[in-house]
Amino acid sequence: MSAVARHSALAPLRERNFRWYFLSRLVNLSGTTMAPIALAFAVLEVSDSAGDLGVVLAAHSIPMIVFMLAGGVIADRVGRTLVIQGANVASGLSQGLLAALLLAGQAELWHFVVLSAVNGTVSAVNLPALAGLVPQLVPRAQLQAANVLVSMTRSTMLILGPTVAAGLVVTVGPGWALAVDAAAWLVAAVMLLPVRIPARTRQGVTPSVLGELREGWTFFRSTTWLWVVVLVFSVTNGIHEGAFNTLGPVLAKDSDIGEHGWGLIVSAQAVGLLVMTLVLMRVTLQRPLLVGMVGVAFFGLPILVMGAVPQTFPIMLAAVVAGMGVEIFGLGWNLAMQENVPEEMLSRAYSYDMLGSFVAMPVGQLTFGPLAEAFGMRAVLVTAGTAYLLLSLATLLSRSVRSLPRASAPEPAGTVDAVT
Repeated sequence: MSAVARHSALAPLRERNFRWYFLSRLVNLSGTTMAPIALAFAVLEVSDSAGDLGVVLAAHSIPMIVFMLAGGVIADRVGRTLVIQGANVASGLSQGLLAALLLAGQAELWHFVVLSAVNGTVSAVNLPALAGLVPQLVPRAQLQAANVLVSMTRSTMLILGPTVAAGLVVTVGPGWALAVDAAAWLVAAVMLLPVRIPARTRQGVTPSVLGELREGWTFFRSTTWLWVVVLVFSVTNGIHEGAFNTLGPVLAKDSDIGEHGWGLIVSAQAVGLLVMTLVLMRVTLQRPLLVGMVGVAFFGLPILVMGAVPQTFPIMLAAVVAGMGVEIFGLGWNLAMQENVPEEMLSRAYSYDMLGSFVAMPVGQLTFGPLAEAFGMRAVLVTAGTAYLLLSLATLLSRSVRSLPRASAPEPAGTVDAVT
């Protein structure tokens, strides 16, 4: 990387608010990347059932979906930094309680369900606030660089976290991995204290909560590229949750892949994320949704390979490709949202996005276990992976998706575009 490109890529870190936010996310992600592996195998220790694991995952997803719109309004009204701090503390306390129950050997299935529901409710408030905060921390010209830096942190932790979590599960049990996650949530909350964002001044009468929800809905339904992508993700996220996150650990536990192999697969996906993050530090996306939807289609590839060739190494290769693709989509989607949605309603727009995108997740979590028992796990995985690929590419039939340009792109060191 040239000195000029490196200078541009690291420019957001010179902004004090972004620097503290970046460090807070780094600490937070060091724990949260361990949690899914630890939680999955902790549940399977208590109840060796894909159906029960699906219930625990759905217990997180359902309240997150139910309260997501309220979370977007709260973030836009109260202030995103304060909302994130409160959510971090609540998540740290709930994860700490679950870790304590596991370490004491007292955890039962209903504990997982209840505490997962608490975390899901907190996530409903936290996620829209997180998604809407970055544009308040850096100048608009640095948005891609800021998003890439956050993605690089996430990718790095996703490589280390699952592997470390799998090692802890095998050696000392999943409780310790959840304890690390709990501590990370609390430390991350403290590290946001130096972030200072001026309070937004409102003109005229402050609209009611329902009025703000209507404003967000009007923007959502009138923005074609937004609702088209969210509509497809309402299906594909259900597929991914049911096939990869619910059936995947069961397949690993019942095969030669094992817990350690599953940790390697999840980490391999993160390697793909990190590789593409480094590329995107030099390359400017000019049509963020066109390349993003092509990239995210490959997120279905590991599901397909799990059904066709259920072996660790082939699935790891597919996971690397999937990680590269989903990183392109993640950046493209954030740029599309942050550059084309008014800042004062950004968290609400993200909440409608998340509501639509997450609505089918509990359906996938609850149904893929019974589907695997009825039709065979491998057949279900092959079908699910194929459907994911085709549905993702179908979004490009919409001109508004494939043609959306950057609203304000800096002078590129290189560009990614495609011929329509």
